[in-house]
Amino acid sequence: MNIDSIKNGIVIDHITAGRGMELYRLLSLDGLDCTVALIKNVGSRKMGKKDIIKIDAAIDLNTDILGYVDQNVTVNVIRNGEIVEKKRIALPERLTNVIYCKNPRCITSTEQELPHIFRLKDPSARVYRCLYCETKAEQVAD
Repeated sequence: MNIDSIKNGIVIDHITAGRGMELYRLLSLDGLDCTVALIKNVGSRKMGKKDIIKIDAAIDLNTDILGYVDQNVTVNVIRNGEIVEKKRIALPERLTNVIYCKNPRCITSTEQELPHIFRLKDPSARVYRCLYCETKAEQVAD
């Protein structure tokens, strides 16, 4: 299988195998008016298998989504066919409108315009809690 290289754009690499589609959905990549390639289960010496997303345009990525779904992701910025920047993504301290509070008594249930904000409470267990009601967020499967 051949996937062409990109001249200017972004490559999201080292995605844990099987999580690429979730990132594609959460980043709303289907709404882009450019070529986007999601490559699943690519062989990797380091990871065994991994997913890769190639975006043939320079766009702003929500790195909070990337870090929340998979903190091992790297983002390569490509210009003129060369990698000009490589970013390692970390687990974000705060998430806004990435995940939503499921507590029916939370103020976000009645005040619809309020942003859903979650803070990282336990980095080792990847536990996020709602800023308003302290409800634990459902985790992305490991």
